[in-house]
Amino acid sequence: MSGVLDRELAYHEKLYSGFAQTHFARPAVRALRQHMVGRILAHTGAGPRSRVLSLGCGIGDTELLLAPHVAEVVGVDLSPSAVRQARQDAATLGIANASFQQGSTASGRFDVVIAIFFLHHLADRALAELPGTLRDLLGPGGVFYSLDPSRRRLSGAIGRRVVPGLMKRYQSPDERELDPEATAGLFRREGLETRLEVYDFASSPLAGLFPGWRTGYRFARRIDDVILRVSFLKRYGSNFEVIARAANPH
Repeated sequence: MSGVLDRELAYHEKLYSGFAQTHFARPAVRALRQHMVGRILAHTGAGPRSRVLSLGCGIGDTELLLAPHVAEVVGVDLSPSAVRQARQDAATLGIANASFQQGSTASGRFDVVIAIFFLHHLADRALAELPGTLRDLLGPGGVFYSLDPSRRRLSGAIGRRVVPGLMKRYQSPDERELDPEATAGLFRREGLETRLEVYDFASSPLAGLFPGWRTGYRFARRIDDVILRVSFLKRYGSNFEVIARAANPH
């Protein structure tokens, strides 16, 4: 596991040395992140009194969009460069209820824990251990939300054949696509009430390929919403969501 962490940290330190800041600020990527925030709020029920922890927060581009909707956001990331950028952006935007720290987890209890494009970077052992860790992080009735690439994604199969070099540019050495059902099963085995959703079919990959094209992303998102109503096509969606709720003794 230490080897994976070392490689992931080296990759992300390079990513956050300038490329990510520029790329994530572009219109289509910004629109994608805003859409993600809407899904997080809808699936978790997070609101003005919610305390939210974000695992693998990166430069905090999603977290800073989420912060106005909740009581507090705490972001953690292994990358010092990412944390510095997130803190700087929070200060520049005057967002006082978002804090960022270097590390892999945080102390305390949270109403919501989110992991955006994070689980697929974890080594198999670390991924298997995460649902147990949530017991110490989630308060009664608390909700975990994650978003990760699916092993069945049609967009990934096409991308590896058509633009393999571009695909590798956006991938760290150890990340991989995950099996949705197997991933959900890890949380169910820990007694968490867990369900799966498919996030998109092509709109997120389009935002990555054409990050400046906000109109194109929004059009693709509307098409995705239609495609994902078809069960056969939904199976080959690009990214899947895990929504896992802790038991509420009341």
